[in-house]
Amino acid sequence: MTNNTEIQRLHRLIVLGRWLVVGLLWIMIAPLSLRGLQPEIALWFDHFTWTAVRYGLAHHRWSTFGLSLCLGLTTAVLVWQSRNILLGFPAQYQARLERQVQQIRKQGESHPLWNWVINNPSQN
Repeated sequence: MTNNTEIQRLHRLIVLGRWLVVGLLWIMIAPLSLRGLQPEIALWFDHFTWTAVRYGLAHHRWSTFGLSLCLGLTTAVLVWQSRNILLGFPAQYQARLERQVQQIRKQGESHPLWNWVINNPSQN
């Protein structure tokens, strides 16, 4: 049987991993996307209209894709984490976490997550 604190530790690691991916996207992709939109942004500061924004985004597809990726994944992680906080874990996700903890226990100390999930270094 799995320990609830181990499941919580694994969930915290998953949350941390998701936010790490989102942070890396914002650090690596967003500046490149904004740089591609730099002439359009200057125009928006001078004469802002929604039509100018629409055409600017339509003519810089890679920049639009990069910013959409950053915003979309940030929103997805926020909604996912909010649902888990407000409504608790869905049964399917809870079962998956339990299976993952059992797999980590079965593999033992050779598993990369052993120290963070089973043998918590903050308790030693």
